[in-house]
Amino acid sequence: MTEASAAERPRQPFAQRFREPLQRIRGAAPSLEIDSRMLGMIAALAIIWIGFNVMSGGLFLTARNLWNLSVQTSVVAVMASGMVLIIVSRNIDLSVGSILGFTGYLMAMIQAVWIPTTFGLGFDQPFTWIISLLIGLVVGAAIGGLQGFIVAYGRVPSFIVTLGGLLIWRGLIFELAQGQTIAPMDKTFALLGGGPIGSIGAIPSWIFGLAACAGVTFSLWAGRRRRRKYDFPLRPMWAEVTIGLGSAALILGAVWVANSYAWPASLATQYAVDHGITEPAGGLQIPTGIAIPVIIMLGVTIVMTFIATRRRFGRYVFAIGGNPDAAELGGINTRRTIMLTYVLMGALCAIAGAIQAARLNAGVTSAGVQNELDTIAAAVIGGTSFAGGIGTIPGAVLGAVVMQSLRSGMVLLRVDSPIQDIVVGTVLVAAVGLDAFIRRRSA
Repeated sequence: MTEASAAERPRQPFAQRFREPLQRIRGAAPSLEIDSRMLGMIAALAIIWIGFNVMSGGLFLTARNLWNLSVQTSVVAVMASGMVLIIVSRNIDLSVGSILGFTGYLMAMIQAVWIPTTFGLGFDQPFTWIISLLIGLVVGAAIGGLQGFIVAYGRVPSFIVTLGGLLIWRGLIFELAQGQTIAPMDKTFALLGGGPIGSIGAIPSWIFGLAACAGVTFSLWAGRRRRRKYDFPLRPMWAEVTIGLGSAALILGAVWVANSYAWPASLATQYAVDHGITEPAGGLQIPTGIAIPVIIMLGVTIVMTFIATRRRFGRYVFAIGGNPDAAELGGINTRRTIMLTYVLMGALCAIAGAIQAARLNAGVTSAGVQNELDTIAAAVIGGTSFAGGIGTIPGAVLGAVVMQSLRSGMVLLRVDSPIQDIVVGTVLVAAVGLDAFIRRRSA
């Protein structure tokens, strides 16, 4: 026996014991049917959270910061869910930040200037927030439709069209009221922005969480039933139970964190005075619960996922991104489909604009600046390929959480704004480079 083989023999049992658990994990992963890139993003997010929590002295993983992070993420996540379909169809939209700013400013003008002053109807009318929101959605969809029409039917590159839109809609904001800040918002409309008042409270949050758990359970049951109906392979029962329990733990954990964040002391004291409550010695603790923008974000995610995966329109978009010529030869109206993706993107920008304006309780000219970069980065980090045909809505939402976690952590560490932009730009380039590398290996 040689010296090398004798030296290697004691290490073989340990290496074998280390290798066997990895092999079991790899064998179990296909049964769970979880995207490996999604798992990688979750692992990266965990590293980011733990790293920032250590560097900030335990400030990052607090209920207050995580609650604020969820609200901050909602604006980018709503737009990122639409950006997925844009990029999947081999296009781009650089104007989303300007559309957000323009529609948000327009809605602020409607409820703070036009309805109460121009038409003399006064502030805080029951219909004010509905009218302003509906007009904002229609205008956002119309702007998206106009840009989509030029891209699809005019055959003008989407980069040029939306770059022009970025400048045009940002310039029109200043034309509406000469760049003045428009405030305040309608009281009902302001609830869309979150805050202690714009949240649903402790008990409704638990009800919402339990309903979400029931929805996940029903989704798993319905998916298993469809697979059995069409003789598709079924996941092992242990895999179904693992996914269900993991999802329930994640949902209920998020609700617990939201309820752990209490109202600020000043608001709680004012609430006690208004309602004749004797405030205890330690102060009145009112759980905030899940913020309304987060509920809007989750609703948009569910609807967009349903459209992308279960409706004909979504399948058409992915078919166009996979091979535009084959899609057109297959009978898909590619031009109309591409235009509709921009209509949908414009409407989502209006929703994000409403959340932003309500959160600021004002219409400002700087709303949405650089949001197009965060939105594109969130979609790409979430697994959407610039080559087209590949992307998921939940992945984009998770990418938005990653982007906002980076910004939130750097704010806690008091990192200068230029350095934050450098980090975000580096992450974006790295994500695109990783996507290109993966595509080369698969080819």
